[in-house]
Amino acid sequence: MKTSAEARAILETLEGQHPHADTELDFRNPFELLVATILSAQTTDVRVNQVTPALFARFPDAGAMAASDPAELEGLIRQTGFFRQKARALSGMSQVLLAQYGGEVPASMDALVTLPGVGRKTANVVLGHALGVPGLPVDRHVLRVTNRAGLVTSDDPEEVERRLCDLLPREKWTLASDTFILHGRRVCTPKPQCDRCAVRDACDAYRTFAVSATGGRQAASRTAASPTARRATPTRRRSKS
Repeated sequence: MKTSAEARAILETLEGQHPHADTELDFRNPFELLVATILSAQTTDVRVNQVTPALFARFPDAGAMAASDPAELEGLIRQTGFFRQKARALSGMSQVLLAQYGGEVPASMDALVTLPGVGRKTANVVLGHALGVPGLPVDRHVLRVTNRAGLVTSDDPEEVERRLCDLLPREKWTLASDTFILHGRRVCTPKPQCDRCAVRDACDAYRTFAVSATGGRQAASRTAASPTARRATPTRRRSKS
């Protein structure tokens, strides 16, 4: 795996390729970002941003959402998918905020993960982007990019979060997540576009499988598409712990 210096160098290069990386969810305060992040599960940020203006016009804060009619709330978020489950989470989360925190979003991981519908990823998004507390959200894009690059060798989000936090300065955690996510969406996609990647020469997946100038690029695209596929390659001895 990469050293801390190598990880910082990779991040710095990716920051140059994706300047000003940030969350793509629209929000005006911590409560709105908390709601938007819960809604973003199993859908796109674009779809969430289409739904939230009407949602926040009707339910602008925890008090209003806690008292919402379930059918009305479900109707407003239906387009995000899994709307019944998400409506229950939003209602329950708002009720806890109102009862325990005066309607305000708490600025600690321990408190946030006790809220209905909130796990570490959601908590880290809110902490890092709305509350000024460094956090490193790990989603599928972060898992893909960092495993391929050799920064981590795990598909477990919490383990990857711990490893990346050890490798990178605390003040870079939120930006690192945003940068890896953007790279995963635009370049290091499930079928990677290695010819567009600014860090391909430092990428374990690319360096392992791009073995020739003519055929290496196609090999990298095929085998880098999945960490599982790399592990299954019989001629390679690299494994993930």
